[in-house]
Amino acid sequence: MTTALEPPILDAQGIQKRFGAVVALRDARLTVRRGEIVALMGANGAGKSTFVKILTGALRPDGGMVQLRGEEASFSTPAAARRAGMIPVYQEPSLIPDLDVADNLRLGDTPRESFLRWVSELGVAGLRLDDRIRDLPLATLRILDLARALAAEPDLLLLDEMTAALPTDLVERVLRVVRAQADAGRAVIYISHRFPEIAALCDRATVLRDGATVGDLPIKPGVEDRAVELMLGTALTRQAARAAGAPPPIPSGPARLSVAQLAVGPKLGPVSFELRKGEVLGVVGLEGQGQDELFEALGGLRRATGGSIEVEGRRQAFGHPADAIAAGLSLVPGDRAHALLMARSVRENIALPSLAHPRRWGATQMREEAARVGRAIERLQIDTRAQGEVRRLSGGNQQKVTIGRWIAEGSPTLLLFDPTRGIDVRTKAQIYALVRELAGQGASILYYTSELAEVPLTCDRVLVIFGGRVVDVVPADEATEERLMRSAHGLAGVQA
Repeated sequence: MTTALEPPILDAQGIQKRFGAVVALRDARLTVRRGEIVALMGANGAGKSTFVKILTGALRPDGGMVQLRGEEASFSTPAAARRAGMIPVYQEPSLIPDLDVADNLRLGDTPRESFLRWVSELGVAGLRLDDRIRDLPLATLRILDLARALAAEPDLLLLDEMTAALPTDLVERVLRVVRAQADAGRAVIYISHRFPEIAALCDRATVLRDGATVGDLPIKPGVEDRAVELMLGTALTRQAARAAGAPPPIPSGPARLSVAQLAVGPKLGPVSFELRKGEVLGVVGLEGQGQDELFEALGGLRRATGGSIEVEGRRQAFGHPADAIAAGLSLVPGDRAHALLMARSVRENIALPSLAHPRRWGATQMREEAARVGRAIERLQIDTRAQGEVRRLSGGNQQKVTIGRWIAEGSPTLLLFDPTRGIDVRTKAQIYALVRELAGQGASILYYTSELAEVPLTCDRVLVIFGGRVVDVVPADEATEERLMRSAHGLAGVQA
């Protein structure tokens, strides 16, 4: 363990980072001493990823100071940080899929015997050095990444959602090994959304909000509530988020979309729910909890590995986005660049689905299509002054184009993935109003949002996903940020 006179192994103070007009970090601070495991916590968008990339040399800060073992450090590359003894294990495996295990070890100059010893210690049996990385399951790849890091004997180990996608037996082994690292005098930064793991493993928790460190908490009973309060930025409240008055009735009747025991690889499932005509069903979850896989499976971008999808009572099997669209499910992805033809015009982008219907290519049909596109542009108040290319539009107008495409098409079920991310307040309000208007006209909408405050403004009910499963189903009038935040951290049903 460290002595009182020994400097911290890591001391980062006043770290700042801007990306153009966006302030990602404004005052991030973190201190870690030998023998400590410190949790780094924060809601989505708090700045954790940017902070970690700066600490590990992937990004250069715009301000602030980082000291390692009492001496100022500035890492220009991740390799420089590794040579200094700071080794990260990120959420996504950093192994080259087309190479085998042995080749990946050689590339990283990883000691083979030490690596194999850690693989065994972490509970992976039967690994062969000639196994191709792409043929191994995700849980095994996470363990291999950790074993590589441990084989390098780091002074400071940084683990980003290390136990995500791991089965229970491997989780227990990982936690035991991490605790042993700290007991041996090393230090660990542990990023996790799992409060039970943090409470069992960590000594302190540092909390980020809006790019700044807002608290440093010792781990003791009740720390979950204080951490949630700091992440939200407001005192906890049990009042409903909706304005006073009777909430609207949740739509009833037969389901338009029925999902039963759906699974997608190791990250999602099984999940089951129903979406009815005229309903806005919210989905919330912290990063990497399976929401991406859910929307991509429903939108035809991924194949389900288990369970069933029914639309209007008919069982579906989607092998391509066109299959989902034909069944009436239209995905608006979180990344607008994946949905738009940036070098084409607003009208061409909105009319794109009509190209899949040759019967619409006649002169009369094309005039009708143009009229539908014009109505969608007017309805969403899309700025068409930059008619030449969609890429010249603001982010908010680009998002309107992605939604307007399916309004013009008349899609009965919309899958909206974080549709207001990165857009201005005025456009957000327009999208909220549009979502409620579409539902009032009978559309069914599955609505993922990374902003908990949006739930009572848009949704009738909300599903909370944690660890790839639905852990809470909440009527919108009961969806306080406190309840959603607790459920999103795996604390559904746990009394405060």
